[in-house]
Amino acid sequence: MSPALALGVAAALLALATVIGIVLRRRDGRRRDGGALRFDPADAAAEFGSRATLVQFSTEMCARCPQVRRLLTDYASDQDGLRHVEVDLTHRPDLSARYKVLQTPTTFVVDGSGAVRARFHGVPHRHALTEAVAAL
Repeated sequence: MSPALALGVAAALLALATVIGIVLRRRDGRRRDGGALRFDPADAAAEFGSRATLVQFSTEMCARCPQVRRLLTDYASDQDGLRHVEVDLTHRPDLSARYKVLQTPTTFVVDGSGAVRARFHGVPHRHALTEAVAAL
C-alpha cells in the first residue's frame, strides 16, 4: 500500500469518526432549547417555582418514569426557587401533541415566563440539569 493511500484512508476514517461523534452527541437526549415552546401553567395544574420548574411528562406504563420522578424531586428540593411538576400523558394525551412529546419520560426546564429553556428525553443526567438551570 502506498503512503498516500494509507494517509487517505486514515483521513477518511477520522472524518467518519467525527461525523459519528457529532450525530451521537446531538442524539443523547438533551436539547439546549425547547424549540421555542411555551408551557402553559394551566396544563400542569400546579404552582411553578420562582426561578424555574422541571416539568416531567410521564405515563402510567412508563418503566423509567418513577426513577426520573425521584431524581427530579430530589434535585428540586436541593435548589432554591426550583420546583418539580409531573404531567401524566395517560390522562392528557392532547398535551403530547401540543408539546411534541414523543417518548416518556421527557423533562422540560421552564423559566418563570413559561418558555421551555431545555428539554431532556429519557433519564436526564444530574450535571445536565445543573447546566440547564444555571443557564437561566
